[in-house]
Amino acid sequence: MNPKKEFIAIFKEHIHRDGADKLLEYLMSERSDFFTAPASTKFHGDYDMGLVTHSVNVYYCLKDYLSRARCLSEYKMNYSDETIALVALLHDVCKINCYHKYLRNVKHEEGVWEQVAAFNFEDPEPFGHGEKSVFLISKFLRLTNEEAYAIRFHMGFSEEGSSRNAGRAFEKYPLALALNVADMEASYYVDDKVELELELES
Repeated sequence: MNPKKEFIAIFKEHIHRDGADKLLEYLMSERSDFFTAPASTKFHGDYDMGLVTHSVNVYYCLKDYLSRARCLSEYKMNYSDETIALVALLHDVCKINCYHKYLRNVKHEEGVWEQVAAFNFEDPEPFGHGEKSVFLISKFLRLTNEEAYAIRFHMGFSEEGSSRNAGRAFEKYPLALALNVADMEASYYVDDKVELELELES
């Protein structure tokens, strides 16, 4: 399924709290490039539609992680379908309108120069990363404390300056750790494989 259609289908099936329709309307509007933007400049999802593709991948990785018997029985990670969809699909809305495409010259092994598409990053609203996602989502709907902490600390210990607070967040809110694991799995193992599949389909 097309990543945009898949995102919208998951969103509409599971996220029903007040304001969700307005949030989806914003994501689909001309004010947002969520469905066309990359997820990064040169790492995971550094291609058109990389952001929505990554978000859908995180959703499936999170569902799979939370379905483990140990997560359910020992760690008590019992979350609603709405919470799982919300934190996974929306954890990176902070990246909306931050990536700009340009052409750069690349020299191939044969010595031939070619112009290829690339992206640079410029944040028009420098409010942080996870905290910016929480801020943007909260303009439309109300998050629970655990949802907000999960989105805020989804980068875990890899975000500069957040290592101490990330550990405390993981202890207090297990969903934050689960989302971090899902985000890392999607970033390192899934997103680039999906890019190849998208190229084969086009």
